[in-house]
Amino acid sequence: MFFEHHKQPIATQAEFAQRMVRFGMLAAGIILFSLGIGIVGYHYLESLSWIDSLLNASMILGGMGPVNTLQTNAGKIFASFYALYSGIVLLASVGVLATPVFHRFMHRFHLELEDD
Repeated sequence: MFFEHHKQPIATQAEFAQRMVRFGMLAAGIILFSLGIGIVGYHYLESLSWIDSLLNASMILGGMGPVNTLQTNAGKIFASFYALYSGIVLLASVGVLATPVFHRFMHRFHLELEDD
């Protein structure tokens, strides 16, 4: 179980820190996996060097946009979908990182959601 039930005592600082590390590692894994997709895509579809592929994938994943001009239609289509995917990954990563903090906030202040 990832989180304590609302009737259980709140997690200690050490447990919370360990939880943040686990969720941080999950978010980092998601980002690294996504970066790998971009690196491979740029390398094979645009024939960029590995370092240029890393740069382009990092820039798109970070929301800045590509560095090199795309030459092939396949590369342009890949970049389009990779940019959309990267936006979703950003939101998912922030959600993963915020989950333990949000849970602790809800638990600490005993907020309950009403059933409609």
